[in-house]
Parts: sequence; C-alpha cells; structure tokens
Amino acid sequence: MRRALTLFSLATMTAIAGCAAPTPPVQVTRFHLGDPIARGEIAVEPRDRTQQQSLEFGRYAAIVRAELERAGFTSAADLARSEQVAVIDVRRGSREEIARRSGVSIGLGGGTFGSGVGVGGGVTIPIGRGRSREVVLTELFVQLKRRSDGTISWEGRAQTEARDGTAYAAPEAAVTKLAQALFSGFPGESGRTITVR
Repeated sequence: MRRALTLFSLATMTAIAGCAAPTPPVQVTRFHLGDPIARGEIAVEPRDRTQQQSLEFGRYAAIVRAELERAGFTSAADLARSEQVAVIDVRRGSREEIARRSGVSIGLGGGTFGSGVGVGGGVTIPIGRGRSREVVLTELFVQLKRRSDGTISWEGRAQTEARDGTAYAAPEAAVTKLAQALFSGFPGESGRTITVR
C-alpha cells in the first residue's frame, strides 16, 4: 500500500511538473513614427483579401480585435467604410518552412507584406506523425493604416515557437499570445526587438 502511494505521488508530481512548463517567449518588433496614433473605429482585414470569409481568419481577427479594443480602438460597425484598417497576416510552420516562404519585412517607409507569401487567415504546415518533436513557429504581422491613402501609422511583428503537440503550439493559443505581446504597452518602442515572457 505504501509503495502504491509513493508511486502515485511520484506520478502526480511528474504530471504537475509537465503542466508547469515555462511559457515560450515572444519576440516583438514594432515600428511607428512617434506621432500620437489616433484611436477610433477600426476594421480588421486579412492581407490576402480572398481569406476574408474564412473561419480561420475570423478566429484570428477576433483575437486581434480584442487586443485593439484594449489599446483604445473600437470595432467599426461598417467594415468597408472605416478609415482605419488593421491588416493582419499569420504564418505557421517549421523554422525551415517559414524561412523559405518569408517575404515579409517591416519598418515604416518601405516595409511591406511580401507579395505572394503567407495568407491573411494563416497557413498551417502539416507536421505529420512521427515528428512530434518538431518546433512550430508562429508569426503574427499587423499593419495599422488609413484606408483613404494607404498611409501606415504603425506596424509590428511577433513570433514564438513551441513543440508540436503542446498547448502552446495550438494555432489560436499561439496567436492569442502573440497579439497580447504585440499590443502590450501600445504603441511600444519603435525599431527595437523585445522579448515578452
């Protein structure tokens, strides 16, 4: 009986230790001109407009919209007529896949979402069975701009990675973590990469 209790206690402590694994850090880089960014109504749109009606984009947009509201914006009632737009792009895959597909650069005055890469609603690269130790990299890019002339007032990128199959690698959990880090202390320091834990 005592031996059984000891084994049960050891198993319980191991399970608790596994649950208490440290949260993966997020790398965040933001750019703006240092001018005050007017809050107001804002629409959230995918970089790839064909993804506007996708369920995946809808989930990611809701996550970003919640963080924008915490930063002082309000969701536009008429998305097509809102002057301010948050354009988002989500990418997921192994480090190698992301590096091969990368075409996004950020930095006001020339930084743009690359052409022909990524999907506004997100891209999920199948990791496959037998590769559960694969590291999944998730990146979130956001640009805030004026619809009338396309002027970008703020943009940022956040990325994190986690072992495939863990809670931190799940798409919505990863994007939620990225959005929270990206908009923490909005607008943030321009041109500096920080680590958020």
